[in-house]
Amino acid sequence: MKNTSSVTALKTETSGAETGAETAGWWWAGLGVLCFSLTLPATRLAVPEFGGYTVGFGRAVVAALLAVILLVVRRERLPERRHWRGLGLVALGVVFGFPVLTSLALRTVPSSHGAVVVGLLPAATAVAAVLLTRERPRPAFWLVSALGVAAVVAFAATTGAGHLESGDALMLLAVLLAAVGYAEGGRLAQELDGWRVVSWALVFSLPASLPITLLASWPTHLPSGTAWLAFGYVSVVSMFLGFFAWYRGLALGGVAQAGQVQLVQPVLTVGWSALLLGEALDGRTLLAALLVVACAGLSRLTRSS
Repeated sequence: MKNTSSVTALKTETSGAETGAETAGWWWAGLGVLCFSLTLPATRLAVPEFGGYTVGFGRAVVAALLAVILLVVRRERLPERRHWRGLGLVALGVVFGFPVLTSLALRTVPSSHGAVVVGLLPAATAVAAVLLTRERPRPAFWLVSALGVAAVVAFAATTGAGHLESGDALMLLAVLLAAVGYAEGGRLAQELDGWRVVSWALVFSLPASLPITLLASWPTHLPSGTAWLAFGYVSVVSMFLGFFAWYRGLALGGVAQAGQVQLVQPVLTVGWSALLLGEALDGRTLLAALLVVACAGLSRLTRSS
């Protein structure tokens, strides 16, 4: 009887610890999503004055310099060689792919429209997590993910962003690459911690991002203070600090599971777009927003098996 009671107590304690880690993961991931929700509006403000390539690659340079300072101050050692491939995938997805492609796409499409396409990122991340990691979500998880995608499509219809734009292909490719970067970064964060993952990915990218930034077409006039502020945000928060919280959340809560928090991001981004850019926003968004948030909450209940 004592042995049975001990085993039961151990299982309960383990289950409680796992639940606590998942809950913490969702909170960290939510903080990351809050940081990322301003990325598209800020990019939209910076691109007209700086140019798409300058914003796309330049913010990686600024973030990489911050990463170098952090790594030197902490006297961090170079990651083991077995981590280099994973860091390369992170760099491909979130240092180059998503920032550059969205910067180019936002030259022609509104920030709110881009937010709708980015709403497909949680489902794409879940697929990448299955392909790149050992996560195997339950069938119910996929059902909720499908509902989330449907909610995003409904959200597109309510905001008038349901029609195709020339920048859609760039946004879609950006989503696919970001999904790979998120999934691989979440896996690496379980070993290296999230801040190390993004810092080393940025540093490894510097030999490519720096010369491209220097060769990019720089503005012929001094950008406005608003453009500088927007460029500073995407460089320091979107490209650097936001990933500290995001990758920690994915490491604690699971890439596929915690990644569903990002279903809320389109709602936040459209709200920021209306507030900062004056893009259209009407009362019908409320219903779609509730659907998106509800799907995020339901996915929280469909834990991985």
